[in-house]
Amino acid sequence: MSGELVFYHNPQSRAQMVHWMLHEVGVPFRVVRIDLQKGEQKSPEFLALNPMGKLPTLVHDGTVITETAAIITYLADAFPQAGLAPPPGDVRRGTYLRWLFFGAGCFEPALLDVMLKRPLADNKGTVGYGSYEDTLGAFKKMLTPGPYILGEQFSAADVYVGAQIAWALSFKAPGLQEPIFTDYVARITERPAFKKCSIADGRLPADKA
Repeated sequence: MSGELVFYHNPQSRAQMVHWMLHEVGVPFRVVRIDLQKGEQKSPEFLALNPMGKLPTLVHDGTVITETAAIITYLADAFPQAGLAPPPGDVRRGTYLRWLFFGAGCFEPALLDVMLKRPLADNKGTVGYGSYEDTLGAFKKMLTPGPYILGEQFSAADVYVGAQIAWALSFKAPGLQEPIFTDYVARITERPAFKKCSIADGRLPADKA
């Protein structure tokens, strides 16, 4: 699939994940930096693209895609030559989609509830993720036997879910200081695309590529 890719980005946002994915895909893209401190994400021009005023936002050949998991899924399918998603009809695609969207629908809200010390629901059945501990238990199953979510194949699900786990570890979120998680994060953050993204975003010196 051809067409210009325009990536609206700020390194201090979830757009970090899409930036990594773009480097994994390996196709040219144009970065538009959005200054969050100046409120550029709430400018009329940006709100015309994303009414939520959020990053990341991607425009591909005139089509606007928002929401981190959706953008990562879209890029994997739009550029199949990168080999980051099982194609439709592949029996692994269900597993791939399962965990990619588990990250968005269960782990992220559970993690934020814990980190922001939000009151927990009296009946955990009323929230989609059950409990934070439930999500970690599911992740252990996801990474067994490993080394990646789809076994030997690294995929876009590892970009999204792996970035979430890495972020949670950086803030010392509870329950993640186990080898099954720390070793996984060490593997995925050694990837050349992750290092290129980190250097471009100023999180890693250029000599670490």
